Amino acid sequence: MQFSNTNKHFASDNYSGVHPAFMQALQVANQGHVAAYGDDYFTHELQRLIKQHFGDKAQGYPVFNGTGANVLGLQSLLPRWGAIICASSAHIHTDESNAPQVVGGCKLMLIDAIDGKLTPELIAKEAHGFGNEHRSQPAVVYISQATECGTCYSLDELSNLADATHRYGMKLFVDGARLSNAVCHLNTDFRTMIAETGVDMISLGGTKNGMMFGECLIDVTGNTGDELRYLRKMSMQTASKMRFISAQLITLLEDELYRTLATHSNSMASYLAEQLAQLDGVKICYPVEANSVFAKLPQGVADSVRQAFMFYDWDSDGMVRLMCSFDTEQSDIDAFVGAIKKAM
Repeated sequence: MQFSNTNKHFASDNYSGVHPAFMQALQVANQGHVAAYGDDYFTHELQRLIKQHFGDKAQGYPVFNGTGANVLGLQSLLPRWGAIICASSAHIHTDESNAPQVVGGCKLMLIDAIDGKLTPELIAKEAHGFGNEHRSQPAVVYISQATECGTCYSLDELSNLADATHRYGMKLFVDGARLSNAVCHLNTDFRTMIAETGVDMISLGGTKNGMMFGECLIDVTGNTGDELRYLRKMSMQTASKMRFISAQLITLLEDELYRTLATHSNSMASYLAEQLAQLDGVKICYPVEANSVFAKLPQGVADSVRQAFMFYDWDSDGMVRLMCSFDTEQSDIDAFVGAIKKAM
């Protein structure tokens, strides 16, 4: 699809460009010859920062993209006969094609969750049949933080879910494509939100928070040992010039740039929701807790506004998803809301 790039769009935080700090990091990493496949200064320094932010046992594995991080991580936690409990709105179910099934060999056990969040009571619906050879064995609970509905698990909700997951003998995996946004919403830090609540593994997103490319799979417990290195290579997620992913991730974590960028995109989403809520006939569908706004617009308005601003329909009932990015400004939102007013 072609469109003018004079407007900032609200379809995805993947639409935004690259923050200058990451461009600078790539230029710094681009000096001379450096050992390949992660045996370089940048990847070693990244490991130090990951332990600083996620706990002394944590081990990071830079990968190309979020789907690769999710599939690789889930694959490492699952026996071949294992299954994943997740919300029906989960990213691995709705937006990652057949990758979890075909590449990871994963079976998904879906649970409806109104706000995108699982609870101990909800996972109990599928956490049964242990020891029954005729049923896939539940082995992992997968959640997103923030969720696909833009909501965030509180620290207590994460801790309670981790406790329930572990009581069943399962592991808790967190898709953290927008983990920075959740940390900022909760006014906490990665170690408190992830390591101290009992999460076993996460995928840390960078692309949606201003990086050019790359994510990081983090084994919070350090229990997988070398297994993830082998699986990463087998899954075609081992970058030969890994320094260029690691250098960006260092920049993301160093001096908490992730917090600056995510706080801004969160605040822009809040401002967008405030402006939309003032319009008759517009309904905000979920609490705005990260950098997304889910809304229902009057019939025909979305198609009209999309002539100038890109955004996605979220369901067949007229809900749309509007995403803010690190480079979204109030003037962009004012222009977008103005186009909605005009269409109405």
